[in-house]
This record gives sequence, C-alpha cells and structure tokens, in this order.
Amino acid sequence: MTMTFETYIAIQSHTPEHSAPISFAKGAPLLVGERYEGPEGWENWYFCETPGQAAGGWVPGQLIEYIDGKALARDSYSAQELDIQAGERLLGSKTLNGWLWCRRQDGEAFGWVPLNILRLQ
Repeated sequence: MTMTFETYIAIQSHTPEHSAPISFAKGAPLLVGERYEGPEGWENWYFCETPGQAAGGWVPGQLIEYIDGKALARDSYSAQELDIQAGERLLGSKTLNGWLWCRRQDGEAFGWVPLNILRLQ
C-alpha cells in the first residue's frame, strides 16, 4: 500500500512539549487516564501510560481498544511531534483528531503537527 502525501505550509512555528514522547507497538497494554479538554478543539485524546516508557503521553482514542476490561493498543503509535518554523513546507499523510503526521520535504524527520497551523498548498 502506497502512502499519499500532500504538501502543506506552516503558518506558524511549533515546538514539541515533550522530549521523550510515548510510543508503543500494537497490542501494548495501556493505562488510560484523563481525556484532553482544551481550547484548541482537539477531540478524542487520552493521557496514557504503558510499561517501558519513562512518561505517559496523549494517545488518540481510535487507537485504544478494551478487551476483557483491559485497554490495549489497536495499532503501533508514536506521539513524536515535529519542530517546525513558520513558512516551512511539509508533506502530510495522516490526520488524527486535529493533528497531521508530517515529514520534512528532505525526508529527514517525521512527526505530528497541529493541523490548525498548516495550510494545504
């Protein structure tokens, strides 16, 4: 399956808040905490922890499934955000709950960027 990328331009800069974002493989156990509530309108995010991670992080609700009362990861995931500057061009491929998975045009870095600071080219 080929992934389709669209070109976006950043209309403002973005700096990631976490230096060690949560990541996990499909099937990983998750401890699900609070639901995100903020002014940005980002819906369906939950603060989760998983064994082997130094800290927890925000996970899209679509990636959490409950089996026999236990929360598990439906798919592999990384909360890695991309540090970008206003005016930078990015290639975006997947949107989840107000964020877009992007890569730099040179292909050197990947990560999530808030969709509200991007404009489709």
